Amino acid sequence: MKRLDLDWVWWVVARGNPLKETHGAYAARLSSARRLAEHPRMRVTDIEAQLGLTYTADVLRALKTRCPEARFVWIMGADNLATFHRWGGWRSILEAVPIATVARPGAGARARRSKAFQSYQRARCREGAAGAVPFEKPPAWVYLSAPWNPNSSTALRREARRRNPFRRKK
Repeated sequence: MKRLDLDWVWWVVARGNPLKETHGAYAARLSSARRLAEHPRMRVTDIEAQLGLTYTADVLRALKTRCPEARFVWIMGADNLATFHRWGGWRSILEAVPIATVARPGAGARARRSKAFQSYQRARCREGAAGAVPFEKPPAWVYLSAPWNPNSSTALRREARRRNPFRRKK
């Protein structure tokens, strides 16, 4: 949020990933995300489920239709960049909104070799200018280095519960 100079972050919990065989229970993943999102300008949303959508390209199209004045930036982990070319409508995502890709352990080399990275290399913005990315005309994307946390999302949720086992569920 800070590096991209964003007003809000909407955490869209996917109903399921067509590229994965198992996802975990949606209600549990949604609840877990809500417990982890502690920033006052971060909202966890089930908009994908509300709209009955599966693909990011369709979710972005719906959001842009409903909020035409908003400047959206899609934020994803570098592990997703490595397989982004397999997403339904991946090119339309890159053409619709700027993208911020956050470094993930072990994903750097795979991400750099990815079809999406190679195809849109010229649209890459300097990391030092990440705050300008929301104002760039797509396609535009930035690779954000970050302190790595090698834990899986499951381990992160477990740690959050351990730190605050009495926090009420929303």
